[in-house]
Amino acid sequence: MSRDEQLKERWELVVNKLSTQFADGDTLDLDAIIYLIGVQELGQFEREFKKDQKLDLMHIAICKLLTPYGYYELDFVDAEGWPHYKTIETLPHLKAGEQSILMKEAIVNYFLETDYIH
Repeated sequence: MSRDEQLKERWELVVNKLSTQFADGDTLDLDAIIYLIGVQELGQFEREFKKDQKLDLMHIAICKLLTPYGYYELDFVDAEGWPHYKTIETLPHLKAGEQSILMKEAIVNYFLETDYIH
């Protein structure tokens, strides 16, 4: 199986599993999955978030997802439990499709590492 086919298969597994667990089977999109990862990383599950906090959660997720690629590093966690990352390497300019593939790959790797998928 090629790397692209394996990524596609694993991505579909992640989407299906998360959609069943969190969206009553409605298909979650990339942004929704990134948001869920942000909530997971923050660890404050019972809380409701304001719009700006939701964007912050997505930022946390993106930083966490791109840390293994050498783009970010956890800097500190503030008094309210919010992780803060520092940029290690500037992200390259990617076309929208390339960005999507990078994020899907990073998400699949995240869920492989957390044993959510195998």
